[in-house]
Amino acid sequence: MTDKEKFCAYVAELAIRSMLYEVSASPKPGLVDRFNSGAHGDMDFYTFMASTAALSHTLYQCAIEGANWKGEKDEDLLNQLKIIGVEGEKRMFAATKGVNTHKGLLFSLGIISAAAGKIHGETGNLNIEPQLICREVKRITHGISLRELGKNNKEKTYGERLFQKYGVRGIRGEVEEGFPTVCTYSLPILKDLLKKRETSLNDIFVQILLHLMVNTEDSNILGRHGFETLNYVKRISQEALDAGGMFSELGRNKIIEMDEIFTERNISPGGSADLLAVTIMLYLLEM
Repeated sequence: MTDKEKFCAYVAELAIRSMLYEVSASPKPGLVDRFNSGAHGDMDFYTFMASTAALSHTLYQCAIEGANWKGEKDEDLLNQLKIIGVEGEKRMFAATKGVNTHKGLLFSLGIISAAAGKIHGETGNLNIEPQLICREVKRITHGISLRELGKNNKEKTYGERLFQKYGVRGIRGEVEEGFPTVCTYSLPILKDLLKKRETSLNDIFVQILLHLMVNTEDSNILGRHGFETLNYVKRISQEALDAGGMFSELGRNKIIEMDEIFTERNISPGGSADLLAVTIMLYLLEM
């Protein structure tokens, strides 16, 4: 195995670790975790384990594609990543018996893996700063929202409907702008909390999720419910943080109560959960 291949295998390993850390963090309101399936009756913790394992090869391929990239247009790299991603989705659906566990996250982590591979291929760097990754992600995905969401198709996709109804670009907008929600909010907070390390990784990750729920235009919530529910999720998440979140008894009780309410009302902040995994991966790539 060449040094380049070793690095790309390492990138895929970090992506898998990020996915495992995200799903294992508990309790997560309305989301699949070690305690329950939240608002997701068609999947559980073990469905996520199977899906995550199935995607390791795909994420390695994304990193290798970036590391070997010699093309002039970054848009052409994105087209190659889409081909790899389609095969990855097939692996995921085969592992989960048709359940969509990681389609959105595969998109995000696949592009990050390719960006890391590309930077390593050009510089030889083993530890890559998040701002460099995010700058490369912006280059690779430039114009993706307008190209993919601005179509006037009769049969509209989930993302197209949200874009045309609310003007929300979802994860495409997030990657196209280089993960601004992560860079502005969750990543600096994660670094600060890990520096202090006065509590468990589990509690830190749930705390980061709450911050993301306050600051993310979560397309999962918008698609299921609309802006009224999204604003409710932001408000109640801020209340949990104000009570101390995972770092106080009152805050933890509020989070458990949120989980019960979200499950009952079928509220799933899945977009925020995906950005938690992105946050973790960007942190790990710099270490």
